[in-house]
Amino acid sequence: MESSDRTDADCILPPLLRLGDRVRFVSPASSPDRDLVLRQAEILKGWGLDVDFGEHAFCKHDYLAGTDEERLADLNAALRDPEVRAIFTTRGGKGSYRIADRLDFGAARRDPKFLVGFSDITMLHLSLWKHCRQVSIHGALFVSEGEQDVGAETCDSLRRALMTSEDIIIRSRPAEPTSALTTAGTATGRLIGGNLDMVATAAGWALPDLHGAILLLEAVNMYRGQVDRQLTMLRKAGHLNGLAGVAIGQFTRFEFDRRFSVIDILREHLDALDVPVLAGLPLGHGHSPLSVPIGAVAALDAKAGTLMVRRGGA
Repeated sequence: MESSDRTDADCILPPLLRLGDRVRFVSPASSPDRDLVLRQAEILKGWGLDVDFGEHAFCKHDYLAGTDEERLADLNAALRDPEVRAIFTTRGGKGSYRIADRLDFGAARRDPKFLVGFSDITMLHLSLWKHCRQVSIHGALFVSEGEQDVGAETCDSLRRALMTSEDIIIRSRPAEPTSALTTAGTATGRLIGGNLDMVATAAGWALPDLHGAILLLEAVNMYRGQVDRQLTMLRKAGHLNGLAGVAIGQFTRFEFDRRFSVIDILREHLDALDVPVLAGLPLGHGHSPLSVPIGAVAALDAKAGTLMVRRGGA
């Protein structure tokens, strides 16, 4: 049954993490940098959490972190383990799309726990929402390009998303090139989406119904033509019909000074949707990215430059 056929009472909001809770790192996509993951684990321990690792978390199978069966086994084991209270993905990259339809959705419904990640992990967020209407976390202890350690703002944002009941307010950053895409107006709806490449890859099998949603999009290291093709397909196939609004995050490693840049391409497609757009949000692969719940109710205010995610319930 599609998400539009269900009620808000069906939505699943995993419990917040508490001191002493066990969390687990798994690798559903590409192989991680072990040293970086171990540093991230020390941060989580500093929050008072108990950290362990999936059996294949540091495996390598060409560009994947183990075979499909190994990566899936670790993720499903974490979903089924009552001692694990949140699941952290070691990185994105490639590969989550190969296993997203084979998650143990029954276990996810019986014992909800936050799945944390972004980029390629967007596919898992979309699949969990489509099949379970479960809220998850778009974010990570991400080290921005050119930096050695997780920034304080990035770290604090993820901790608050996982361990406090405060509403989350994400403010547009004028320095983000995508901020030029902001229009006017307000919108309220479930915040669904993440990485553009994964939203497009999910179309037709893992992409949930987006009617009434605020669509979140971010991207990294793509050609302009790829962005154009993916948005064209999503629009012409009707996947973007009925959106309440659009939230644009960081578009990283693009040439913004070109005569016809990715900003121009995005503007053409967004204008055709005729909904409020808030852009320049620090969500994605850029400098000091923040964390935000996917599937939660959000309020977008383009004039104020804020995206507020409510934490009062699913």
